[in-house]
Amino acid sequence: MTLLGALSNIAAILTATVAVWAFGRYVWERRQKRLRLEQYQRDEKTAGGGQGKRTLLHLVAHLGMSESELMDAAFRSRCVRRRLGVDAQGRADRLLLEYDSGNPEDDLPG
Repeated sequence: MTLLGALSNIAAILTATVAVWAFGRYVWERRQKRLRLEQYQRDEKTAGGGQGKRTLLHLVAHLGMSESELMDAAFRSRCVRRRLGVDAQGRADRLLLEYDSGNPEDDLPG
């Protein structure tokens, strides 16, 4: 085997290793963002005030995530529900995110 062939094999192995590492980091970061959103929503709901519903702007300010990151996390979460806020004419004018564990006893304000 020539030196060039050995270097090309090493480069291929390194490329695959870096790709797997980058994908793993991407999945880990998405999971961490989802968990941050769920934890914040859970804490807000247990603290009371507004049934735990929060607008995207509120969550962007408090979690430091972009709207697209928040929407991605909300759609992947089993605990965060999307609700519509309506204006005086009954038309949807804002999107609200609310924590809902699925257990009615946990979701009641206490």
